[in-house]
Amino acid sequence: MEEWEEKDSLFLLESWARDGLTEAQIAGNMGISARTLLNWKKKSVPIFLSLKRGKEVSDYEVENALYKSALEGNVTAMIFWLKNRRPDKWRDKQESKVDLTGAVRIVDSIGDGD
Repeated sequence: MEEWEEKDSLFLLESWARDGLTEAQIAGNMGISARTLLNWKKKSVPIFLSLKRGKEVSDYEVENALYKSALEGNVTAMIFWLKNRRPDKWRDKQESKVDLTGAVRIVDSIGDGD
């Protein structure tokens, strides 16, 4: 694990994460299992932070591209953005809440009459 905590190795981990590799792919590149990488992330703050930084950069770039695409009129991007940012208004399946307390009282009162 120590060799992956060196500056050049940490930069490589961050680069792989920024390029969009999954942690399983990164572990494969490192020659270890995904489970070992998970354990190393728990034990090593530098490894954890390198992977986190790399992912954040890519995520921000994609978010910005999606936002720009939606503003430019890309309907698919608009739908995706709204469904994820405003699910209360834009999800396909709206949740309905039914209040059954009145029905329970009616059933209880019918039962009382027996």
